[in-house]
Amino acid sequence: MEYISNFFVTLGASWTSLLSSFLPIWAVTLVNYLVVAILLVLMPVIATLTLTVMERKVIARIQNRVGPNRVGPWGIFQAIPDAIKLLTKEDIVPQNADKPVFNIAPLVIFIGAALLWTVIPFGRGVIGQDLNIGVLYLVAIGSISTIAVIMAGWSSNNKFALIGAFRIVAQLLSYEIPMVLAMGAVVLLVGTMKMGEIVELQAIPFALVLPVAFVTYILAAAAETGRAPFDLVEADSEIVAGYFIEYSGLKFGWFYIAEYGNLLAVSAIATTLFLGGWRGPLAGIIPALGPLYFIAKTVLIVFLLMWIRGTWPRFRIDQMLGLAWKVLVPLGLFNFLWIAAMIKLPIPMLLQWALVLVGNVAAAVVALTLMGRAAKRYAAQRGVAVT
Repeated sequence: MEYISNFFVTLGASWTSLLSSFLPIWAVTLVNYLVVAILLVLMPVIATLTLTVMERKVIARIQNRVGPNRVGPWGIFQAIPDAIKLLTKEDIVPQNADKPVFNIAPLVIFIGAALLWTVIPFGRGVIGQDLNIGVLYLVAIGSISTIAVIMAGWSSNNKFALIGAFRIVAQLLSYEIPMVLAMGAVVLLVGTMKMGEIVELQAIPFALVLPVAFVTYILAAAAETGRAPFDLVEADSEIVAGYFIEYSGLKFGWFYIAEYGNLLAVSAIATTLFLGGWRGPLAGIIPALGPLYFIAKTVLIVFLLMWIRGTWPRFRIDQMLGLAWKVLVPLGLFNFLWIAAMIKLPIPMLLQWALVLVGNVAAAVVALTLMGRAAKRYAAQRGVAVT
């Protein structure tokens, strides 16, 4: 049974043993690193090819349209001609741009999207590296996109690009705090930052134990990836497509790939931290089910984010930042302190989790009540009736 439950670990050891039979140790290590690196690079690319078609289909359904339906059966190959068109476009660099920084920025944002997959477990033993600071690693790597945005906006020598860069930095920094608090709530509850151990310890999906943290993470993830209704970075009527307005061709493609790579990555992180990762019925007996459960849950989160994009109107910049600082941050801090208090009680773990859930529900009710009252005051000041 141990062999079966650790099938992928055993498979990895067999692969390494096979390579060791005809390669020196340093070459085996190099080959393994190259295989992992290639997979990490391919993840955002595969995400872009599949999720672009999925999103166009989902939003078309929401808007009572058909969506892509010409290239391939049901239009599933539409991403291929789109990619060819993007690759054949002319690469234009502004005359007065800071060319080295301008050219490096797309690579930096792509590398950040690829490195996120290093510590995400697809199944038991199916993980690039189960770091003992895995959650902290995700927070650190996720901040790379902020640097890339500043590089792109500043180096373009375009005032609209610079304003777009400033906007997204304000947005990223504001929503990074509630996102970290939501992830920290899980870490505090289980007492480890290792992503593999967090999945193993989820006898109950943490979305049911920490609903406030889960919802906070989903909203922060939508903002961190710059998706509607948090897409003020691309408020076309104001700043003309944001910080990458001067990019074209393949360089624009890197930003596009990074966006969908980040969308899939934050969904995978939500699956790992809140939905039990690869855990599911018979996953311990049939190891191949683990990755299938993981993929299904991740696609569900992706669909949720697409649904939000297709149905919610865009926020104003003050509303977006107000939601982060006035609602999500206080909720995250309360949740964090409540968990810290509950896990210190000398009671069984399941009872601790039940009390954590009660605190989450109470905090959500109070927050929604206060938000409703604030909305009514805001509407009354403008003479609008709110029921």
